[in-house]
Amino acid sequence: MVSTATLDDLAAIERLIGGLTDEGRQKLMNLPGVKERVGKWKPNPGPQTEAYHSKADELFYGGQAGGGKSDLLVGLSLVEHQKSLVLRRTNKEATKMVERFTEILGSRDGWNGQDHIWRLGDDRVIDISGCQHEDDKQKFKGTPHDLICFDEVSDFTETQYRFIIGWNRSADKAQRCRVVVAGNPPTTPEGLWVLKYWAPWLDPAHPNPAKNGELRWFTTIDGEDAEVDGPGPHLINGELIAARSRTFIRAKLSDNPDLSETNYDSVLASLPPELRSAYREGRFDMAMKDDQFQVIPTSWIMAAQERWKPEGFQGCLMTAMAFDPAGGGHDAEELIWRHGGWFAEPVTAKGVMTSDGSRAAGVIVQHRRQDAPVVIDIGGGYGGAVVQRLGDNGIKHYAFNGANASMAKTRDGKLAFINKRAEAWWRFREELNQDQEGGSVIALPPSAEIRADLAAPRWELTTRGIKIESKEEIRKRIGRSPGKGDVIVMCLCEGQAVLTRELFQATRSARKPKVELGYAKSKRRH
Repeated sequence: MVSTATLDDLAAIERLIGGLTDEGRQKLMNLPGVKERVGKWKPNPGPQTEAYHSKADELFYGGQAGGGKSDLLVGLSLVEHQKSLVLRRTNKEATKMVERFTEILGSRDGWNGQDHIWRLGDDRVIDISGCQHEDDKQKFKGTPHDLICFDEVSDFTETQYRFIIGWNRSADKAQRCRVVVAGNPPTTPEGLWVLKYWAPWLDPAHPNPAKNGELRWFTTIDGEDAEVDGPGPHLINGELIAARSRTFIRAKLSDNPDLSETNYDSVLASLPPELRSAYREGRFDMAMKDDQFQVIPTSWIMAAQERWKPEGFQGCLMTAMAFDPAGGGHDAEELIWRHGGWFAEPVTAKGVMTSDGSRAAGVIVQHRRQDAPVVIDIGGGYGGAVVQRLGDNGIKHYAFNGANASMAKTRDGKLAFINKRAEAWWRFREELNQDQEGGSVIALPPSAEIRADLAAPRWELTTRGIKIESKEEIRKRIGRSPGKGDVIVMCLCEGQAVLTRELFQATRSARKPKVELGYAKSKRRH
């Protein structure tokens, strides 16, 4: 099979083969290499064949359970590629992939269980492995593979995925290189990153949605993924950069003849609602089952995103801003502001540029309106330069350190918080609660990353009160820091506290307050 063939070419070839006599077909099968290659594996007609021949550098073949997703990875590694890496999240799950390879090949000849490598007689090498812990990604560093596969991709962290695909290359110029991932819709918040990565196909709020199988091109600008027009090369910050293509092809159970005629569909129909929508219906836009200690229920976040309108800020002054600096570190620098309960889309920056405090202060001033107070997170030790620049220019700013002690209690007065970070996150949870009197008026931008960030933290009840996972603990668990979530909750909780203090001080000094308590005001209107 020729990987560059189009579906029309494939159909024409199939018609020609179908018109051969039995003797002619036997002669074809006996040609050098044909019997060995065709006998191993071939794609099912329909989406699996379309995915097999897709020209995308990064393909997500996903949707319903039973759609032949894992088999696509097996088939490509056996037929189209020389050096393949096939990954599952755990070693135990990777063993199941070995069983499928054995079924197709008929034996385990060439399999080295100690090294997790399959060496086939035609010089093909297939590495079948797990990547259970975040740091396990390091064991693939520097080893080139022309095919890299992730089975159940939403089980991996985004940082694992991005790190490992960095070695998708080959010294053979004639060998095509690509990344192919398979999976169902994510069923936990940790997997929501795939909705952002393949947003044009999976995010219903994307401004420019892509069609099934359509190629889109992406590169990195200032540390963030950016969609560009074509493969390039593109001139970015004075450097010519080639873009990589992505696509998504939907897999359906009905397209897999091996399972579609069995009772597998009835098995999927009996799953719990959140799993049924993911595995049986293949829906990427449904709520998922939350961890029992998740701070903010995913359904509350999604409801707040459904309330968001681009023009929702109109009629309400800018209430507060919040800024989380990065200081040139690995995390992103985040700036956000709100008008009452309506939150703007975050302004994000990554990389070396975030070490420039003057630049960051300039960005804040650029977006600031109506003398809104600015809350700066100084907990990471990066906010000093920004604070100084804002002070030099007479900009009202307030330092926030999540490690500081909190004197507050939950709204019902029963539980304390061990620090300001716990207070801020729990206050945001309380304000998102749709069952409170008057409901919730929080409106959040419909971003998959925001949804993932706000759903990431876990909580526990200690003798000192409610404790929220630290950024470091979350980063260890999901592979990144929930920066957008942190700056959003800081903008609400600490931003509102600042406004309340200003109002109190203005009242005591018998001056007319100049602040707009837009959040409380909009809640009363609601």
